[in-house]
Amino acid sequence: MPTADVVIMGGGVIGLSTAYHLARKQAGRIVLLEKGPLGDGSSSRAAGITSNLMWTETGVAARQVGAKLFRELSEELEGYTYYNEHGCLNTYTPTQWANYQRVLPIYDRLDAPYEVLDAVEMRSRWPALTPDEHTVGILDPQGGYSEPPEYIAALSRRIRELGVEVREGEKVVDWQMGEGRVRGVCTESEVFAAEAVVCTVHAWGSKLLGRLGWKIPVKYFVHQRYVTAPINEPLHWPPVNANSQDAYFRPASGNRILVGTSSPDRAEHRVESLDFHMSELSTPTTVRDAAANRLAALLPALKNTTWKSERVGLLGFSMDEEPILGAVDRLPGLFVGASFHSGGFSYNPVAGLLLAECVLDGHTCVDISGFSPNRFQDAEVDAYLTTTLDERDINNRRH
Repeated sequence: MPTADVVIMGGGVIGLSTAYHLARKQAGRIVLLEKGPLGDGSSSRAAGITSNLMWTETGVAARQVGAKLFRELSEELEGYTYYNEHGCLNTYTPTQWANYQRVLPIYDRLDAPYEVLDAVEMRSRWPALTPDEHTVGILDPQGGYSEPPEYIAALSRRIRELGVEVREGEKVVDWQMGEGRVRGVCTESEVFAAEAVVCTVHAWGSKLLGRLGWKIPVKYFVHQRYVTAPINEPLHWPPVNANSQDAYFRPASGNRILVGTSSPDRAEHRVESLDFHMSELSTPTTVRDAAANRLAALLPALKNTTWKSERVGLLGFSMDEEPILGAVDRLPGLFVGASFHSGGFSYNPVAGLLLAECVLDGHTCVDISGFSPNRFQDAEVDAYLTTTLDERDINNRRH
């Protein structure tokens, strides 16, 4: 039976980041298990947009650390660039802005930089953008974007260089328990004993964690992103979380535009099998066309464009719509990083650091009590999981 100091379940960006930080902290033998190729699930479908302008103090504080780490990784990882030259722009209607302003004091308290821009200022800075006169923008100068394939490949190479043992094609199907602790995991081929197990599995993780008698209060919603054919004009503008158009867009490699949007009328997607794969999901092209039509009012370059690719995935939302990250008190030896709403990619550098600190130090550089897996009551979890929600029932929380 192979024995590790830490086993990480899930080879997406959260798992890769956790492995990286554990290895940097010399955590001993680290084994990362992924049921398919690394990054094959939600991470390969990520938009890669990053903003620090979250909705809670915990989120803002964590993302500020994450922004610093993105810049450091851009220097360290061969083949990866964090695109930060324009920051990240978030746009709102007047009604949305009236509600959003309540979080500005959090940014002020935590010294999170931002600029509030009117339509005239946005048009002046980025002439390709054409917000109407009522649109309000808030710019995060530390924000930006990554190309997920570049990042995944670069971070995968780095963790191997640091000595992490990567096992692709190893699906975890059960747990090893002993003396009231999680002692390891069972794959379809062998058992991996460990002092600590970190679960960063996305959608099918809920089914797996349920085998421990622990229900995680997360619901999943279909989300889609698209990439255009090359555009015949320079893409000199920031990634935009266009809340005013219920979508987002950013420049993409090859002088293309990446667009993402939700489906408000679509009910949550319930994952029932450990064999689930994102390729099972689909969405009609009318969703893409409607989003492009809305966004063309803000980015005219999207008018009459043609499309190169489509990727469909799942977003995970907890009962209070905040991430679930840390040690599980009722299951010593188990640590979880899950439910990062639409911002799993943006959270990943700091999420990996925080999980590594939980495993090795028992405390973290950021107060993550607001993300604690132990904050939910069982009765509330049961009630939440028995309801069925549409995507419109959750808040618009982008990246």
